[in-house]
Amino acid sequence: MRLIKQLQAFGSVPFTHGALLSYLGEYRRPNDKIARLLAAGDLVQLKKGLYVLGAEHRATPVSLPLVANLLYGPSCVSLDFALSWHGLIPEGVFQLSSVTPRRSRQYDTPLGVFSYAHIPAGLYGIGVQMEQNPDGSSFLLAGAEKALCDKLLLTRNLSAYTAAAMRSFLLEDLRMDIEDLARLDLTPVRHYLAAGYKPRQLQALCKLLESLQ
Repeated sequence: MRLIKQLQAFGSVPFTHGALLSYLGEYRRPNDKIARLLAAGDLVQLKKGLYVLGAEHRATPVSLPLVANLLYGPSCVSLDFALSWHGLIPEGVFQLSSVTPRRSRQYDTPLGVFSYAHIPAGLYGIGVQMEQNPDGSSFLLAGAEKALCDKLLLTRNLSAYTAAAMRSFLLEDLRMDIEDLARLDLTPVRHYLAAGYKPRQLQALCKLLESLQ
């Protein structure tokens, strides 16, 4: 129990194998001790070398967006999860969807499914913001505009080439609210458009948002 109390210093924040070893200096075979902690549920392994305390030892919930950042990087939470976070789509989203300049990937973990979609490196940093958890830890999240642009970029066979067609896609397919769209900042959208990916769709989005402002 003394070890568990020491490990509770991590709180609900994931930690690495190296950080864990710093608490196991008195054990001759620290990896065997880690295996026993995992078997007992005192630790949860998110991937090789990344852990979080078991639920009974955490005072607060684990920040899933922070886990998403740490599992695979560089990455930021975006797409449907970020759209829901910002209140642009009405449904709650349970799969953590992120974008990354690296290749696409997916992790199935005890805390849920975390997916990563590739976007061009030049687009990755546009519209990324830092959010803070109640425990003081922070994570990278796409702003509302970036999340929407990423959604358009990664939606296959999207034929919304006019402002009217884009309006239909956003309001009917994604069930967004016109008043929420009117409050979006056009600057990140224009940066995406200037990069040259899916120009017809992003031009249609720009025209629609301009007409609402």
